[in-house]
Amino acid sequence: MAWTESVSPSFRTRYAERDTDDVARMVERLERARERLDGLLGATPAEVTVVVHDTALGLSVAQPLVPLARALATPAARRYVAGWYGGASLHVLSPRLLRARASNVPGSREMLALAPAALYARLAVGALNPSLPPPLTPGTARAVLRWAWLAEGTASVLSGQSAHARPAVARRLREGGRPAFPPGPRDALLLGGTLVDVLAAERGMPAVARLARTRLRGNDAGAVLQEAFGRPAGEVEAGWRARLRAL
Repeated sequence: MAWTESVSPSFRTRYAERDTDDVARMVERLERARERLDGLLGATPAEVTVVVHDTALGLSVAQPLVPLARALATPAARRYVAGWYGGASLHVLSPRLLRARASNVPGSREMLALAPAALYARLAVGALNPSLPPPLTPGTARAVLRWAWLAEGTASVLSGQSAHARPAVARRLREGGRPAFPPGPRDALLLGGTLVDVLAAERGMPAVARLARTRLRGNDAGAVLQEAFGRPAGEVEAGWRARLRAL
């Protein structure tokens, strides 16, 4: 594929020429997302390279973790695994392919349109939290599996993706068994955001930003949740499961 390149204040973007107009709009949304995240987190990565792939195969070849992540995710979440992030780069499907991937249920198209912003939010969270990638090392890889609910959940809420996830979450709850608390790696992409949404509703977006920066040691999710919510983890779980029942 012949690449075209454009430069904006925060992003250098490579893409196929036929996607020029779509990519221009995508970059505008990314710049707005970066400004919003910078205000919440206090710092965000700049000079990020965005590679926009015009085939799913091209994305998988460039980022072999994408098909692995898709296989790991629950069936309701797989269509939303649309890219990956690195030290100073994002790889994502073109907006044209994201639209084609959407289902007919409400929110699916919006979630996929926000996939680049959610990937950037994951990059920003990882840049602030030394326990999480990038860089991807054996240690951060183990941490991102243990703490997938936090990494995915904060990115989903910070990017706005979780606001459109209700139908996909409802499908997961119909098709799967009782989810773990906090959500495990297979459920993190969809259900991580539902848990962090409870935190945002109770304590505001600054609490989400603090959770994103939390230094993670071992696997004591209960302590992290108690500190974030200001109440015992058992009470947090009860409130979260009530939210899931409402969905």
